Amino acid sequence: MRIIRAKDYDDMSRKAANLIAAQVTMKPDCVLGLATGSTPIGTYKELIDKYNKGDLDFSEVMSVNLDEYKGLTKDNDQSYNYFMRKNLFDHINIKPDHYYLPNGMAENAEAECQRYDKLLSSLTRDMQVLGLGLNGHIGFNEPSDEFAKGTNLIKLSESTIKANSRFFEKYEDTPTSAFTMGIQSIMQARKILLLVSGKGKAQILREVIDGPIKPQVPASILQLHKDVTIIADEDALSML
Repeated sequence: MRIIRAKDYDDMSRKAANLIAAQVTMKPDCVLGLATGSTPIGTYKELIDKYNKGDLDFSEVMSVNLDEYKGLTKDNDQSYNYFMRKNLFDHINIKPDHYYLPNGMAENAEAECQRYDKLLSSLTRDMQVLGLGLNGHIGFNEPSDEFAKGTNLIKLSESTIKANSRFFEKYEDTPTSAFTMGIQSIMQARKILLLVSGKGKAQILREVIDGPIKPQVPASILQLHKDVTIIADEDALSML
């Protein structure tokens, strides 16, 4: 693992955007695995700024997202499809048919998981961007007794639901399940970029980096990947 220390959230976002921009510049038709949640928003803002300045061209880039809530349409303002369009896709020149997310409205969950796995197997991700959950989840792969391999419909843990509820008008409106790319699929990316910010993530980041590899801390599996870069701010690194 390569660990890059950032001063704060804004510095983390700039450093992350620089690495993603370098990937797009070196390989204009690269495939990016992208993440949602509050952590990458600053990174996406930096990428938009680089695009507006004429420094980046996303016209040949393809992207696949980690996850999507079950039961939300792509136009729901809390869906991850909407999130990605609002925070990145609508502001750059990526083609509408070049980005993919799970279908949260799929009636047959097993068929949807198979469809997404087939898509992932046809696209080799050059870089996978990840955030880190308070309980160590990556994507929505929650602590478990075993590592999930492929795309799956997962019941979200209480801590994850509580963390996500801040985005919804009422706690009861927060989705309790989501489609997520599996651990094996995440690990198949050529490069992985893990972004971590805040003191609240310090304990779990220490477990991810220095603790044993176990499915109860899903992100600990990243210790086995050959090309992982962690960009974390001083607060997140405070227990290392």
